[in-house]
Amino acid sequence: MNLSKRLLAVASAVTPGNRVADIGTDHGYVPIYLVQKGWIPSAIAMDVNKGPLERAAQHIREQGLESRISTRLSDGMTQLQSHETDTVILAGMGGDLICRILCKRRNLLGEHLELILQPQSEWFKVRHTLHTLGYRILKEWFLRDEGKYYVVMKAVPGQERYDKEADYIYGAVLEEECRPVMKEYLLREEKKKEGIMNRIKADAREDSDPQKIRLEELKNELMMIRNKMESLDNP
Repeated sequence: MNLSKRLLAVASAVTPGNRVADIGTDHGYVPIYLVQKGWIPSAIAMDVNKGPLERAAQHIREQGLESRISTRLSDGMTQLQSHETDTVILAGMGGDLICRILCKRRNLLGEHLELILQPQSEWFKVRHTLHTLGYRILKEWFLRDEGKYYVVMKAVPGQERYDKEADYIYGAVLEEECRPVMKEYLLREEKKKEGIMNRIKADAREDSDPQKIRLEELKNELMMIRNKMESLDNP
């Protein structure tokens, strides 16, 4: 089973020996890969839609792993029972949805579950929610796969809050090998925000209150980006 760069990062973040629940499993590739590699003893592949779950079940059968990987129709973690898993994977979905899924079953999080999260958006909201739920982020991976940027978070129970809002937006525990990709992303964001500022300044309504407010926001965002780039250069 060959995984994309994104899914390989997700799979590699799982602690070996843990039982896994893959929420929104789609094709079931991650649990299949983990079991085939001998990294985990068993997994539950879960999805809210019957079509993807049937595809996952077919792939599991093709690999002869029915005794190790079960499938379950579930809206988020609603059908996950207490003490069934050690690691929960939530990958390939929006950050807001990940937050809602976690908050809906916050009782399960009291079982010291490891969380492997790969939000497609709203990374800052996921980091805020983790800390609200009593989780701390151990590691983050930042990568580019087929022209898109992705973040993977590994979180465990523990109290930790970031002092800087930039850490919620861009992360604070990035793995060293991911620094060049993060800097590439930040340079792109810097250029994008500079372009927006220049367009506002060229607008005849630059002196209007909304434009002034937006310019000030962009100045603060650029400052955070540049400070983050500096921290990457001088860890």
